[in-house]
Amino acid sequence: MIRYLTAGESHGRQLTAILDGIPSGLQLGLKDIDADLKRRQGGYGRGDRMKIESDKVSIVSGVRFGKTTGAPITLIIENKDNVSWRKKMSIYKKDSDESIFITKPRPGHADLTGHIKYDQPDIRNILERSSARETAARVAVGAVAKKLLKTFGIEVISTVLSIGNIRADLNGLTIDKINELTERSDLRTADRGAEEKMKRRIDRAKKDGDSLGGIFRVTVRGAPAGLGSHTQYDKKLDAKLAFAMMSIQAIKGVEFGLGFKYADSPGSKVHDEIFYGTKRGYYKKSNNAGGIEGGMSNSEDIVINCVMKPIPTLYKPLNSVDIVTKKGFKATVERSDTCAVPAAAVIGEAAAAFEIADAFLTKFSSDNMKEVKRNFSAYKRYIRSL
Repeated sequence: MIRYLTAGESHGRQLTAILDGIPSGLQLGLKDIDADLKRRQGGYGRGDRMKIESDKVSIVSGVRFGKTTGAPITLIIENKDNVSWRKKMSIYKKDSDESIFITKPRPGHADLTGHIKYDQPDIRNILERSSARETAARVAVGAVAKKLLKTFGIEVISTVLSIGNIRADLNGLTIDKINELTERSDLRTADRGAEEKMKRRIDRAKKDGDSLGGIFRVTVRGAPAGLGSHTQYDKKLDAKLAFAMMSIQAIKGVEFGLGFKYADSPGSKVHDEIFYGTKRGYYKKSNNAGGIEGGMSNSEDIVINCVMKPIPTLYKPLNSVDIVTKKGFKATVERSDTCAVPAAAVIGEAAAAFEIADAFLTKFSSDNMKEVKRNFSAYKRYIRSL
């Protein structure tokens, strides 16, 4: 039902996203998007780029007088750092300068494979687009999706579970308390003791010219049963969510609910038993499935854990080979973060929100919000009648 494309380079003039398929009549303002852009830029361990950029969105189409019109929504985020990069990122042939070409690919990045695939003599043509700076546009798109979902009581939140080898202990905390503590944390984690250890671990990595990855969790609350489908592989909600999460730069693993822990126990210990109450209807006392069964949401919280690898750009570079001379060198150093797991968690929210919004509008389809609300209300009545 909805789709989007992003365009722009890390040091280009701007990032642009075009979001198509949002129904007319959704109240939407700049603050709805800017709040998440600010959250994406936060987090202990971020690099100097965050001191330059203070991301704000411009909405240049698809919204009039504070409401969506049903037309494609164009979102623009200016790259303030472009001021000093105008000539280096010029579109004009006359500004080409081979002396500034990057020819030393960084291990762990798209550099070498992109050079081979696109036949680019200057690796900057690869790293500018493959940079995680692109995710600012995706967070803007996700913020619109979150605003739509919030209208129907659906919330998308995140928390950091680990950084390096330091893990947060969330035992005994309700999801509301986890979210409250997370939003007050520099590292988006709900465990204050673990947070201090994480900060010390990040400081040590920065001193060593190294980087750290970790695990974050995205939770979708309030999604009704029946989003997605079991009928085809490309309609399964968990498949679409996994695809979205894996598309985020540096994400190398995704699991739902118990995830890989399913391998440790027999089925009798892990499958969520079904109960029925006259007031509650069907319900479960556990949520090991992570809110999705058979490719469909089951009305429980959708719980997604994602693994982010350490950022490949290191201030103590690894060995690489010059693509021109074929001689060994230390890899090129680009400005980067020591740890961006908290930012990745916010990006994960955006990625999940878009897929949930797409599944929601597929099921309760309409071109305007009034009809979507009518369709959703009718479905809730149907659920209560079972």
